Amino acid sequence: MEEAALRAGRSPDGVRLMAVTKTVEIPRILEAMEAGATLLGENRVQELAAKREQVPQCLPCAAHLEMHLIGHLQSNKAAKAAACADMIQSVDSVRIAREISNACVRLGKTMPVLLEVNIGRDAAKFGFMPAQTGEALDEIMLLPGILVRGLMTVPPICDDPARTQNFFYQMHRLWVDICAKKMDNIVKDKLGAPSMDVLSMGMSDDFELAIAEGSTLIRVGSAIFGGRMSR
Repeated sequence: MEEAALRAGRSPDGVRLMAVTKTVEIPRILEAMEAGATLLGENRVQELAAKREQVPQCLPCAAHLEMHLIGHLQSNKAAKAAACADMIQSVDSVRIAREISNACVRLGKTMPVLLEVNIGRDAAKFGFMPAQTGEALDEIMLLPGILVRGLMTVPPICDDPARTQNFFYQMHRLWVDICAKKMDNIVKDKLGAPSMDVLSMGMSDDFELAIAEGSTLIRVGSAIFGGRMSR
């Protein structure tokens, strides 16, 4: 991460590392936390909620722990996600944003979220099409109980690094353009937390390309924990 940031002329401090813990057992998660991991990502709401309860809160390494939901969220799981996640990175429709908003209003909390963008424009995948993202942001940023912190993407799988890097380039351009157009109207929460400051892109096989193109948060699983158990 540090080398990739320096090659891109960026400060390594400008990129956060998420340890993606899908199917990873609690002892191995605790080992990662003791090594310095403070940001964990889960694909499923049930697994996030269970692991949140299983991580001993008395451990010093748990004091600054954040757990984000990064997988597709179904509307019937929105309330549970709102209750147990520190951020939801996979808001892929206005409808699911409304469900999260309603749940957060009931809980009396504000949920930071990222809008998932379908940067590959694949009709079979989740996320806002790039051209629709700004319009969706206009609507979602006004919902109570939600603070839009930025954008997230999972680019199409391809064997050509140049093509992957181009997807990341497009994503960064979209993020910068939206920030420039909407910054004057972006709502801040009662603590004055910034909005639209997160660009979540890059995983185990392509995080260096993502960092080169401006990612502020990379989601790394297998490069930390090895291959995943099948379910």
